[in-house]
Amino acid sequence: MSTSSASDRTAVLNRIKRAQGQLAGVLKMMEEERELGAVLNQLKAVTSALDRAGFAMVAAEWRSSVDSDGDVTPEQLDHLEKLFLSLS
Repeated sequence: MSTSSASDRTAVLNRIKRAQGQLAGVLKMMEEERELGAVLNQLKAVTSALDRAGFAMVAAEWRSSVDSDGDVTPEQLDHLEKLFLSLS
């Protein structure tokens, strides 16, 4: 995300911090021997938050790759395609 804006970086950092907080909740739930279904639901929220952070990173890269005319070079498209595929 070296080419993205400060607001993009802040948004991604906030998403990752949220996932970090949710993961801390999972750890606490495990230590408290909470019901497995509740722990798995919280873990699913962590996974979802990290997925959203990844998509936000790729979206920021996309925005920074598009020039003022909306043009993207074939090399940039290849790069972006690889980034999207890495999310799966």
